[in-house]
Amino acid sequence: MLYLHDVWVNWFEGEENSYNICHFHEWRKDDAIELLDQVPVVIIEENLFHYIENDLAELPKQLLEDVKKKAFLRKNHERVQLEYCFVVSDGTGILAVDTMGYGIPVRKSRLVPRQEQLVYEMTRNYTATHYDFETGVQNKDYHILSLNPDYVNGLTRKERQLKQLLFMALDQLFSSKNTAEIRYWYTEWAPDKYKQIQKMNFEEAKDMFYGEVKEGWTLSHQRLCENLIKGQPFFEKLWEVEMDTKVNESTK
Repeated sequence: MLYLHDVWVNWFEGEENSYNICHFHEWRKDDAIELLDQVPVVIIEENLFHYIENDLAELPKQLLEDVKKKAFLRKNHERVQLEYCFVVSDGTGILAVDTMGYGIPVRKSRLVPRQEQLVYEMTRNYTATHYDFETGVQNKDYHILSLNPDYVNGLTRKERQLKQLLFMALDQLFSSKNTAEIRYWYTEWAPDKYKQIQKMNFEEAKDMFYGEVKEGWTLSHQRLCENLIKGQPFFEKLWEVEMDTKVNESTK
């Protein structure tokens, strides 16, 4: 078994989409960074790596058995044993995983660049271990609260978070089934289509609105988001957090 030592991790919990597991250059000063004293490294096949990175489904039992109690967290100068914590790589991607004692990849983290380089060097001459697993990730059902990666490709962490906030607000709007309300917000988004929008029924307006907003991220998206969440404390708090955050540019 291969091992890494003194590994900085920035856990993203409950994430089923790889774009929300931020790379080091997007880590923030207020992220809760942890230090793993020791963690096993497992070379796996590409389809299993993709499955772990993009789902919250059951991990292969043999993989869990192979890494059981072999990782340690350094906390307050003590070594804390972790039930199932490990680093996986398919030779291209690298991911740290902590199941928090369960059989699914509850927490996931990227590594800092120098640790990634170590993994590449360590695993260069190793063959991937084959693990049997049932995968449904190829047929993954993306939706308004779990956006297709194509719609966030190229966006910064802040833009991705704000876009997800916007779509949480849109999901609430769409759930209301209020034709007048959706016409109003669609017109806010596309005032030049006012006459056309006024003739649309709810489903027509919803489909057209969603089809336009899902692409990219612009100042128009940001303004729509800011206006749509006004008066909703939970959404407003999420907005404030994102607008106030700064990326951690220091190196570990």
